[in-house]
Amino acid sequence: MRAAAALLASPLDVGRDQAAREAARELSRAGYQHEPLFDRLQREISQFLGDLMSGGGTGGGGVRSIVVIAVVLAVLAVLLLWALRRFSGGRRTDSGAVFGQRERTAAEHRTEAERLAAEGGWAGAIQERLRAIARDLEERAIVTPMPGRTAMELAEVAGQALPPHAPDLRAAARLFDDVTYGGAGGTREGYLTLTALDERLRSARTGAAA
Repeated sequence: MRAAAALLASPLDVGRDQAAREAARELSRAGYQHEPLFDRLQREISQFLGDLMSGGGTGGGGVRSIVVIAVVLAVLAVLLLWALRRFSGGRRTDSGAVFGQRERTAAEHRTEAERLAAEGGWAGAIQERLRAIARDLEERAIVTPMPGRTAMELAEVAGQALPPHAPDLRAAARLFDDVTYGGAGGTREGYLTLTALDERLRSARTGAAA
């Protein structure tokens, strides 16, 4: 009791960093275990940086603390960029499989492809020509319509129904993915390849129909 009284009687000289650590320890007790994950992560990072800075701002220890803090901030920035790219990449894949948001017939896709080709927009023309192929196969009941189907999934399904055209369908799907997701520029030759495939498929019949 006398020791406690002496402690209370003596002036307290608690530094800012020490106070931050004590507050963090208090918040980490059972009463704060249900705090949001982001808040808890922010608190732990702040406590970690406070512990580093408490080593002193001068001399070798201070320099090492600054270096460590810089490394930690760099790592956090890299993780943030990675998360943003992954999120944007996921959204792009979900929204741009074969068809866009607008519902068009095969004939409308062909008209749009020809317009883009006349303007030299080969990447867009390739995309529209593959969409014309996909829609035509759906309209003729060769493949069953499926929202969100990718170009490669289309090639696999159509290739099973039309085995002689399976290699050309896979090559067309790769070309579509290259100009849509891979950043490749479309070419006149690539567009003419898909146009020729479209013409061949329009007269193709499945094995059952034959």
